[in-house]
Amino acid sequence: MKKRVFIIHGWGGSPNNDWIPWAKSQIENMECNVIAPQMPDTDNPQVKSWMDKLKQLVGQTKKRDILIGHSIGCQTIWRFLEKLPKDQKVDKVIMIAPWLKLTNLENKEAYTIAAPWLETPIDFAKVKSKANSFVAIFSDNDQFVPILENKIMIEKLLAPKIIVLNKKGHFTGEDGVKELPEVLNHLDFHASC
Repeated sequence: MKKRVFIIHGWGGSPNNDWIPWAKSQIENMECNVIAPQMPDTDNPQVKSWMDKLKQLVGQTKKRDILIGHSIGCQTIWRFLEKLPKDQKVDKVIMIAPWLKLTNLENKEAYTIAAPWLETPIDFAKVKSKANSFVAIFSDNDQFVPILENKIMIEKLLAPKIIVLNKKGHFTGEDGVKELPEVLNHLDFHASC
């Protein structure tokens, strides 16, 4: 049975942008089953529709599943894990630019869209119990994710392995990020899936 790797893009993103096509191709070369969906209404992401989409894609979790999220994709993964039945768990969660606080959103509308994601509580004790390990990858010049606050909070809540990269912005193509080898480095398998 092939290992399943789910890659959930960020707000305004797509599986065809940023580092995701590169990561998908690299992971598929390891004989894994990679699912990188287009999430619904990406310019106006809603908690329920994004969670429902991830739930539909994953179905019954498998103990070797790996979930990779970018930005709001991390939030989606947390909320999905929080609601998993007691007997379900995944192997690993890799979080690119995860956040509980945001800055520099472009306008009032953006803050309105972000509000439910920022304000709806998450039971992180449940989230933590639903994966064997977590990795959080931050950039030291992310314009939206203030690194110090988010790093401290996420470290306390999920005890992930923390990686801080130099000048990767918000890990988008606009920031020049078309490849992200650090994702592969933390999959913990070097042969095939």
